Amino acid sequence: MSSLPTVDDLRLVLAISRTGAVGTAARELHVAQPSASQRLARLERSCGTRLFERDTRGARATPAGAELARRAEHILGHLEEVYSATRAAAAGTRLVVGTFASLAAILFPVLDAELADVELEQQVDHGHHLVEKVAEGTMDAAFIAIADQMVLPRGTVAHAVGRDELVLFVPAGTPPPGRGRRPLRDREIPFSTYDRGADEIRRRLIALGAVPRRGVTLGTTVAMARRREHLALVPRSALAGELRPSERLVPAPFRYRLTLSMVTGSTPPPKLLALLPHLGTTLSLTR
Repeated sequence: MSSLPTVDDLRLVLAISRTGAVGTAARELHVAQPSASQRLARLERSCGTRLFERDTRGARATPAGAELARRAEHILGHLEEVYSATRAAAAGTRLVVGTFASLAAILFPVLDAELADVELEQQVDHGHHLVEKVAEGTMDAAFIAIADQMVLPRGTVAHAVGRDELVLFVPAGTPPPGRGRRPLRDREIPFSTYDRGADEIRRRLIALGAVPRRGVTLGTTVAMARRREHLALVPRSALAGELRPSERLVPAPFRYRLTLSMVTGSTPPPKLLALLPHLGTTLSLTR
């Protein structure tokens, strides 16, 4: 007999976690309570730990039970999509694409417009989680900026979309940077990047006299700068086609390059691969 949990096992764990009682979960799944209790006991023996603390008040997930319930929800969610996703993939009409929060508002509108004949499922997560989904086959492509800063899982390939660079965003009415060795002296500078270089960028800004303030996303950083009429340090793509009247971009006081990549399986979706040159141009990237 396989030691792997079955679909029924996962459904039971998820139902107990959600309802807080074995009996309620059993009724929801249309099984007898003794059968549900026996199944749970077998699962706990297989895991080697208690999954739920049970008493007259119900069943409360242990840390192990909570983790198994979380994974069960993830696995069952994918299973529910298997047939529809398979049919859509056979017809070439569905793609699951992910990116990080800062790029989502810039990337997905472009993909949505250019892939009008495709059912595009959009997902947002941290870069390494997105790559894991590509590796496990539940995501067709992940657009990230850390592909050259990590070891990609076997079976995944990075395709360069283009090179980005940090620039200074100058809102309307905001004085430009000064001159000399400390051109940002005593100026608050919101900044944001979409790779792993935040600490390095902060150090460089401090060396130039700035008081750096990190924005949680690119959009947040730009909004902070506009509201307080401060300079902001952001990737050029953050404001591709989005500058307002009297706003401008000027070169950053130091050189810093980023690479945006599309990570796919060994056989990339042809429609996405063909779109990369246009996407790079639209995002103001260089090849």
